[in-house]
Amino acid sequence: MKQTNHKRAAFLALLLGAAALAQTADTNKRLITIQGGARGDLRNGPLTFSGNPVKATVSTLQIQAAQAVMAAPAGTPLIEAKGKRTANFTGNVQVVRGRLSASGSALAYSEVTGQGVLSGGPSATFVPADKEDGDKVNINAAQMSLDVDNNISTSTGNVGLTNGNQTGKADKLIFDEDKELAQMTGSPSLTRAARGNQKELIITGLEVRALTKTKTLYVSGGVKLVQGTQTTTGNAVYYDDRKNVAYVVGNAVSVDSKSKVTVKAPASGYLEQRTDLARVRALNSAYKIPVEQFKLSGEK
Repeated sequence: MKQTNHKRAAFLALLLGAAALAQTADTNKRLITIQGGARGDLRNGPLTFSGNPVKATVSTLQIQAAQAVMAAPAGTPLIEAKGKRTANFTGNVQVVRGRLSASGSALAYSEVTGQGVLSGGPSATFVPADKEDGDKVNINAAQMSLDVDNNISTSTGNVGLTNGNQTGKADKLIFDEDKELAQMTGSPSLTRAARGNQKELIITGLEVRALTKTKTLYVSGGVKLVQGTQTTTGNAVYYDDRKNVAYVVGNAVSVDSKSKVTVKAPASGYLEQRTDLARVRALNSAYKIPVEQFKLSGEK
């Protein structure tokens, strides 16, 4: 019995040790370094940095601004507060991480959360690895949060997204730089501009997920596709912009208000809508949307 208890204690200690190491690694990753001369109480803080510009680094983020103020929690000396400090940047703030660049009038960073929050009309641009890989992704919002623990940003408040001929609107947008994937929620819509003989296409639903490199979409929850006089509804849709085709599943119905033609998917089938030909047909077979490729990094 004692031997069993010793083994359990050893195993628990091992788990606690691993957790402590992981926490230390996360803490070290979140530590910020600000360059330039500092004014203020070196021991207790706050410290004010100014320059032309002030430069700072935290994990893979490179930050520039007109001024920065580093502070510690009340009652904690600044020199003892590593991992608990805050840094507030003001004046033409610029942030770069790999192929993402963002800007705003202010940035508030916390070592505790590992979050840098941009405000003051923030915007971001994500460029493709190669010009042939696709279009730039431009995002603007009321607030934009950059996570240093991963390559993910979260934008909220009147969010706008532009990716070539696609534009999106939502209350919230999560952008995964590694997967080049945008998740939009809160009354999201995605519009593909008219081109050639194709009319403008507007897709709405409860959630829009867009792979910006491949120009493919997965929209779920009461979806609606409107193109000219044609309106198609269903539970979910997979849309390939490059192939000009949408696959609508789950109680799918398409109605043309001009011709009065209605097309319904069979109970076991789906609708295929060709956005370049203004044609919808019902197919009596199952269609499985490739939802796995639309999951954010770390999402189960």
